[in-house]
Amino acid sequence: MTDTLKTWKYRIVSRRELMELDGHMLRDIGLSDLEAQTEASKPFWRA
Repeated sequence: MTDTLKTWKYRIVSRRELMELDGHMLRDIGLSDLEAQTEASKPFWRA
């Protein structure tokens, strides 16, 4: 697998996991609900 494909897969998985966090967990990592939604809604090819 190329580095680009690995990066895209990582982003897909990370963004899905981000959406599973509740508000308390998001605050623990320094994100608001809106910031998490904004990040998770990005296409996988966009950093």
